[in-house]
Amino acid sequence: MGKNILITGGAGFIGSNFVRMVANESDIDKITILDKLTYAGNLDNLGNILENPKVHFIKGDIANEADARNAMSDVDWVVNFAAESHVDRSLDDSSDFMRTNIDGVRVMLEIARELEPERFLHISTDEVYGPVLSGSTDENTPLHPSSPYSASKAAADMICNAYFVSFDVPVIIARSANNYGPYQYPEKIIPRFVSLAMNDKNLPIYGDGKYIRDWLYVEDNCRALLLLLREGKVGEIYNIGATELHRNIEITGKLLQLLGKSDNSITYVKDRLGHDRRYCVDWKKIKNLGWQPSAKFDEKFARTVNWYKEKIVWLEQKSQEAEKFYGKE
Repeated sequence: MGKNILITGGAGFIGSNFVRMVANESDIDKITILDKLTYAGNLDNLGNILENPKVHFIKGDIANEADARNAMSDVDWVVNFAAESHVDRSLDDSSDFMRTNIDGVRVMLEIARELEPERFLHISTDEVYGPVLSGSTDENTPLHPSSPYSASKAAADMICNAYFVSFDVPVIIARSANNYGPYQYPEKIIPRFVSLAMNDKNLPIYGDGKYIRDWLYVEDNCRALLLLLREGKVGEIYNIGATELHRNIEITGKLLQLLGKSDNSITYVKDRLGHDRRYCVDWKKIKNLGWQPSAKFDEKFARTVNWYKEKIVWLEQKSQEAEKFYGKE
């Protein structure tokens, strides 16, 4: 007998990639997607996967008790991707972040407490640790978030832990590094800069451009998450990283080279408030479960840039929406 799985935020970037992966798994009988379809979640991200008979889509909000209960009925595994995730937007207005990322998680946990799924996998972020100027953070490192976004995710992690300790909700927390790959909304650096470069516009780099992130290919992240559903220990936290540390200016240079564009388009702009200098997680714990990233960064980065280049109609439509936010700054 296979598993029935609920994927919240399944029309978003990582969520839609995860849906594609698990749809091909023989031990999963039914996939229910719950997504509010906000600006970053779109049915276009799922495409013909919605024609798969074991995939069922529900438009709804994790912070709405009726929506959450309806979606979670008769499921074995819950994977909670649903979140507001863009730091710049959280600096502009944090209210949606607090509602979805904190209260939405509380609602989901309350329903899980009632309906008792076998696993509740909550997707967090390496940003909850705050800046890591040297070395790496393991799962026991104290949280020190810097933005309203990362603070809301850190709060959700604490709530998840509390529901495990107090009510035995079978929570597993995954703290993933900076994902890249197809179907990412173009408020993030790769799709946004591909769009700007292809239209011969300036590419705005925050501060000195030397901010460092660990770049994790989305399919590798999805493989790790599926492993945690199958073999992760409830009540535990797992970092997921790739130790592919690259500065933003280096990422931008690689992108422009792949597109055959001059780096004269790079423009340094006023730095983001509370901008964390560096992230790096220690992921030995999930490595001990048998996972490691398979992606070679340069190869997957080039594939990602080319994907956006080839999906120019999709990219331009989403980019016009995204630039409305940046245009008001």
